[in-house]
Amino acid sequence: YTVGFGVRNFENLEKGLSEMLRVLKPNGTAIILEFSKPRVFPVKQLYQFYFKSILPGLGKLVSKDKSAYTYLPESVNAFPDGKDFTDILTKLNYKNAVAIPLLFGIATIYKASK
Repeated sequence: YTVGFGVRNFENLEKGLSEMLRVLKPNGTAIILEFSKPRVFPVKQLYQFYFKSILPGLGKLVSKDKSAYTYLPESVNAFPDGKDFTDILTKLNYKNAVAIPLLFGIATIYKASK
């Protein structure tokens, strides 16, 4: 089962992840790609500046809908990432949950099995 940049939009994170586990084949692997929050200087500061100051303006130019691009940083900041997310997976009975940070922590691949 794979999900790219969608799990953070689940209305109820634990219910959605539980449903993913339910439909996963025995010994199957869930792979989730999601935005995360960089924690290393200066990537963290550049990322925050881009997300809060530049992306909403670019989004408005491209799509005429600034709210869609102000929602993105808000949803990323509210989403549990790294160990917080793998702890949720483990709590829901996923096995071998791991987080693989990409691009200095801007995105993360999560892998867990049934």
